[in-house]
Amino acid sequence: MLVEGFMLRVKNLTKKFGRKYANENVNLALDPGEIGVLLGPNGAGKSTTMKCILGLLSFDGEVTVGGKPVRSVEAKKILGYVPETPALYPMLTVREHFEFITRAYHLNSEKAREYAKELIERFRLTEVLDYYCKDLSKGMQQKVSIICALLPHPKLLLLDEPMMGLDPHAIKELRVMISELAEEGVAILISTHLISTVEGIWNKAYIMRKGQILSSHKKEEMVGIWAESLERIFFAETESYDSVWQTPSPAKTPAKHTNTVSRPNTSKKKKATNKKKKK
Repeated sequence: MLVEGFMLRVKNLTKKFGRKYANENVNLALDPGEIGVLLGPNGAGKSTTMKCILGLLSFDGEVTVGGKPVRSVEAKKILGYVPETPALYPMLTVREHFEFITRAYHLNSEKAREYAKELIERFRLTEVLDYYCKDLSKGMQQKVSIICALLPHPKLLLLDEPMMGLDPHAIKELRVMISELAEEGVAILISTHLISTVEGIWNKAYIMRKGQILSSHKKEEMVGIWAESLERIFFAETESYDSVWQTPSPAKTPAKHTNTVSRPNTSKKKKATNKKKKK
């Protein structure tokens, strides 16, 4: 039974490297079937957050997966991960990687092979099944990494810059897969700075800067142009650019962000725009 219904729950996650904070009091949560995106400029702390959630780094705070501590065997069984840089065995073939995952997770061999075949065809890897992974391009390696993460049918899937290196067909296919998995109840967290690749498929957005979550936004609660453009939300949060979330500041004084962000009254702005047009 899930704690509070969350598939992923991160509470006050803090990570320091020496005296430097990479993450500070990060809080986020995903329900089953929810697609969350973690957005921020380079150095915002996205990848460190993902590695802490996976239990790859020590941290202060609490992370649970399906209500279980992230380092527990129960949590790891239902957790899938695609790193930014594929971490494959260079002297194993593509086919051998899928066989390795099947055995490591004690999957039903027949069902795993059928699912692997489906994914191989969708990602167009049929012709390289017997190639060593060291001989594959970055994009091909990324496809193998994605399939390895999907084979065990995870209930929580973490994707760190998953579109990097993929060709247009693979990007389109992965977007479709993400939506399909969400419909099946899989919670998905995508860390990226390529905002266009997640437009249209996200449910919840977390905006990061300097190791902190500036704000979170549910798409269903957004109105008008704010619901249509994740990029607009991102720039409004991370730059002093057309931001209706920022508290007005004196001239020549840099705008300061806080963790508490008030949502813009887009309905009023829309009415004002209509009046101008009538005039």
